[in-house]
Amino acid sequence: MPVLRLPKFGLPVKYAYITGRVRAMKTKLIPAEMYPRMMNMEMSEITRYLEETQYKDEIDALSKDYSGVDLIEHATFDNMAKTFRKLAEVSIDEPSFLILEYLRRWDVWNIKTLLRGKFSGASDTEIMKYLVPAGELSPEHLEELAKKDSIQDIISAFDGTDYASALAQYDGKNLASLENALDKLYYFRMERAVGGTLSVGGGLLLKYVRREIDIKNLITLFRMNKAGIDAAVIQENLIPGGKLHDELSRMAGQPFGEFLRGLEGYPFWSSISDIATSDLDAVSRVEARLKAYLIRYAWALSNYHPLSILPVLGYMVSKETEVSNIRKIVRGKEAGLPSELIEEQVVVA
Repeated sequence: MPVLRLPKFGLPVKYAYITGRVRAMKTKLIPAEMYPRMMNMEMSEITRYLEETQYKDEIDALSKDYSGVDLIEHATFDNMAKTFRKLAEVSIDEPSFLILEYLRRWDVWNIKTLLRGKFSGASDTEIMKYLVPAGELSPEHLEELAKKDSIQDIISAFDGTDYASALAQYDGKNLASLENALDKLYYFRMERAVGGTLSVGGGLLLKYVRREIDIKNLITLFRMNKAGIDAAVIQENLIPGGKLHDELSRMAGQPFGEFLRGLEGYPFWSSISDIATSDLDAVSRVEARLKAYLIRYAWALSNYHPLSILPVLGYMVSKETEVSNIRKIVRGKEAGLPSELIEEQVVVA
């Protein structure tokens, strides 16, 4: 893993301005009760509704080039990227540093998207549709990468960066090991970044990062244990650093019923106990519940220290979830899925 050079911050760090901005931005999030209503709308009605929200500017700007699902997907991604970049721009010192470290997850998303696109033979234009310039990689840089001729050209473009060691995992056959390495690198950086802060909320933010790692690992266990994957393969896919890493690692490869019994008593169990049964038909239902649990956890932590990075974190997690929910709804409707099936995958905290 790369050696990180963390900035040194003094105490106290002033968060009043950025948390005030976030409180105002939180009021513009789509209320949970709107999601069931959106499932009963036609695509044109959903578009009109979104034009009455914070997505108006993006929908208006993109409507000349896109319509239907494509318009909504582009508008929501563009709005989220703009919103997150604005948060980074109006923050300074420690808040700015931590926000940018958190947003590197979108750099990882974009690198994966670029590589998957090239791997599948997608055109530059198609790849660009799914890039979200919310992190450190600029829109211009991402466009340059999308125009590269091959996967290896994209990998070479990151020589000398923190991503080089993860990208070196590419074996020329599939992207799984590389993507797993990118995820591990991201959370390694996040833990180090949070651990290097001196603010009063730093310890609680570290708790969140570790809880997020645990939830991601838990979802991996649900999917792989359900599929009967070998324990050693599962363990290789688990992300180090979570508080429950050793305990969850021991559950790798267990028969599904035994695995479920082992989860009883953990803090997240009450969120999934009614659907996490041996005859579970879709792990996506559990995944939605666990993501909702994680959002509640983020906001609960923010209540301890309202003048810290925690309310900013809570907002960013909620905004990401909102965009994901909108996209799930419009994609599901386009595919003709029953509302009940779409609803199971929508995350409502």
